[in-house]
Amino acid sequence: MKSGECRVESKTDYIGLIDRYYPADTPLGRIYRSHCGKVADLAVRIARGLGLPLDEEQVRAAAMLHDIGIFMCDAPSIECHGTEPYICHGYLGADILRREGVAEELARVAERHTGTGLTPAEIAAENLPLPSDRSYMPETLLEKLVCYADKFYSKSGAGNLKPVEKVRAQMARFGAGPAGRFAVLENLFTPYP
Repeated sequence: MKSGECRVESKTDYIGLIDRYYPADTPLGRIYRSHCGKVADLAVRIARGLGLPLDEEQVRAAAMLHDIGIFMCDAPSIECHGTEPYICHGYLGADILRREGVAEELARVAERHTGTGLTPAEIAAENLPLPSDRSYMPETLLEKLVCYADKFYSKSGAGNLKPVEKVRAQMARFGAGPAGRFAVLENLFTPYP
C-alpha cells in the first residue's frame, strides 16, 4: 500500500451509529445529518475529482462520523446540551468510536479535524482542556481531506457552502499557524471545492 492510501478493513455501519446517537427526528439529529452529509459529499467529490488513493466509502464514513462527539458538548445554538467545552468534541468523538469498535483510522479523523489541527504549543498557549497524550494534527490523507472539507460548512445558519475566501479569513482569525495550515490543505486539494 502506498503512503497516504486508506485501506478499508471492514465496512463501518456509520448510519447505525448515527441513528443511535443522533435520531433523525430530533433537532440535533437534523443538524448533525445535514452538516456531516454536506462534508461527506464534498470530501467524496474532492477525492473522486483529484483521483485520490482513498476508498470512497471510507471517506464517506469518516466524514459522517467526524463530529460524533458534539452531543456531549455545551453548544445550545446547535442543540448540543452536554457539559463539555465544544473544543473537546473531537477527542470525545474519537473515544466513542473506539468504544464502538470503529476502525482507528476513523477515530483519528474525529480526533484531528478541529480547525486545521491543533499543535501542542497552541493547546498550551490557549490552555485548552484537551488530553495531552494525543495528537490533534491531521496526518493521513483521509484526516486532511475531512478536516479540509469540514471548514466549508457550518452547523448553524443555512449550512451553505462557504466561499474559500471566507474560510481563509476565519482561519486567519486564529493566527498564522491555522491560516498557514489551511493554505497547505488548500494547495493539496485545489481546485476544490
